[in-house]
Amino acid sequence: MQFYREDGESGGGGVSGAIWAIRTIGDEAAEAKEYGECEGENVRLLGIDVGGTAIKSAIVETETGTLCDARQRVATPQPATPEALAEALIRQIALHGWQGAVGIGFPAAIQHGVARTAANIDAAFIDLPVADYFSQATGCPCFVANDADAAGTAEMRFGAGHGHAGSEGGVVLIVTIGTGLGTAVFSGGRLLPNTELGHIFLDNGAEAERYASETVRVTRALGWRSWGGRLNRYLCMMERLLWPDLIILGGGVSARLYKFAPMLTLRAPVVAASFLNSAGIVGAALMAETNLLSGADA
Repeated sequence: MQFYREDGESGGGGVSGAIWAIRTIGDEAAEAKEYGECEGENVRLLGIDVGGTAIKSAIVETETGTLCDARQRVATPQPATPEALAEALIRQIALHGWQGAVGIGFPAAIQHGVARTAANIDAAFIDLPVADYFSQATGCPCFVANDADAAGTAEMRFGAGHGHAGSEGGVVLIVTIGTGLGTAVFSGGRLLPNTELGHIFLDNGAEAERYASETVRVTRALGWRSWGGRLNRYLCMMERLLWPDLIILGGGVSARLYKFAPMLTLRAPVVAASFLNSAGIVGAALMAETNLLSGADA
C-alpha cells in the first residue's frame, strides 16, 4: 500500500491542506525480499533520516518495520542550507522511484511542522516551516519530526523498547550517538517530543554533544575506554534528571556497545538499539503514518 491524495492523484504536489488516505496499489515486492519480507497489503512509506553527516533512506513496511529496498546513504551537503537539503532530498526520493508520502527525521526541534532549532545544520532553518518547504520542493507530502524522536519511536514499536511500550512501561531514554547526541524520552509508552538533551551542559562546563558524541570520539582519536568515560558522565547526568527504567543507545556506535560498556556505571540497564543505524529511517516512516491516519496536514 501507498498513501495517496483523496482526490485520486498519487503522491505529488505535497502542499499544506491536502487530504491523504490509504489505497492498495499493485506494487511488486519480489526485489524487496533481499531486504525483508514485505507483504503486498501492508502500508509502505519512504523514511528519510537527515543527520549532520549523512542522509539515509529506505522504503519501510510500517506493519513490521522492515526495510523493503536497499538503504541509500549520501553525505549531508555542507553547508546544510534549506536549498541544499531540499535538493538532496529530491535525489534521495528519486533513487527509490518514490511518488508517495515521505517521513523525515530531522536534526531540530519540530513544532507543528516548523523547525525551532538547528543542530548541525544551517541556522536558516530556524522558524522555517520545513514540512511545507520540503513538500513543495519534492512534490511529495512530507511529514517532519525530530530525528531522535523518530529513532525512539521505531525502538519502542518494534525494537529494544518494545516491552516498555505500554502504560506500565516506566521511563525509557533513547540516546542517538552520531554527529551530536539526540534524545527521546518515553513515559508509559508516550513520547515527550523535542527533548534535545544532547545540548545540556555537564558539570565540567562542556556541552554534552561536544564532549561525548561519536564525532568527538573520531576527531580526537579517543580510545573506547576514554570515550566511554565521557559518555558515562553524560548518561549519569541523564539518569539523575530522569531516572529511566531503561536506556537505549542508538547510532552506528551502538553496535560496539561491548567495547565501552565496562565504563558505564548506571543503575538502569543499557542496551543497544535493535535497529542500530536504521532506527531513524523506520521511525520517520512510522511517524508519517501516524500523522496521515490522524488526518494531519503535510
